[in-house]
Amino acid sequence: MQLIIGACGALLVAGAAYWRQSLSLSGMLAAVLMGTIYFGAGNVFWFGVLLLFFITSSLLSKLKHDNKAELEETYAKTGRRDAGQVFANGGIGMLVVLLNALYPLELWSFLFIGVMATVTSDTWATEIGTLSKKQPRSVLTGKVLPAGASGGVSLLGTLAAGAGGVLIGAGSWLLQKGAGMADQAFWTLVLAGLLGGLAGAFADSFLGATVQQMNRCTVCGREVESPQHCGVPAVHARGWRWMTNDAVNAISSAVGGIVALLVGLAW
Repeated sequence: MQLIIGACGALLVAGAAYWRQSLSLSGMLAAVLMGTIYFGAGNVFWFGVLLLFFITSSLLSKLKHDNKAELEETYAKTGRRDAGQVFANGGIGMLVVLLNALYPLELWSFLFIGVMATVTSDTWATEIGTLSKKQPRSVLTGKVLPAGASGGVSLLGTLAAGAGGVLIGAGSWLLQKGAGMADQAFWTLVLAGLLGGLAGAFADSFLGATVQQMNRCTVCGREVESPQHCGVPAVHARGWRWMTNDAVNAISSAVGGIVALLVGLAW
């Protein structure tokens, strides 16, 4: 029965996202599967945190600003998420849900909070950070970079990342209360979300600046994630070819989860 309820809830949310063009067809199907497992193998806490990430990131992806269309041309993936993006953002969290179902342990919730805080923080940093009037700087060298460049960070983006992590931490506290789970301290969960989210978001920027696969447009010369730009195929410029944007998201999520887990162990 719990699996059926989870499937119905996931279908409702994913179907609405598909209708609003936040998800592609493959993304919708992946989201339904994921939501079913989150609720069926977990409870309202796990499913609710997933919804917090998904709803806020979908709303922010609809933010309109002058250079957004231009920036999306450089990204490997756009605002309409496909199955690869859905699993890259929520796949590790799904594994934690299954792990908790097989071997229940209070600390898994901290690992989960860090994973979901990372994907939320990264999305908030990207969507809100590009609104900054100041150009981002390289996380490695501090050099000024074009808006939207991989490995770039800004003050506004960092503040947005922190806010996203805090939201996941605070929301986790409320959802744990609703699920009747262990009574963990509010500020401990907020700290886990904040530190996990920031650690994961900066790990994403670091990987983007070092080993993520990047291409170069043969027309305008711009470095882009997308396999094509200016209407022509782009050529490999740097990074490991297997280190795609989805791989970066998954690895960063793991980093954020470990940091939040350490917060749980400390408290």
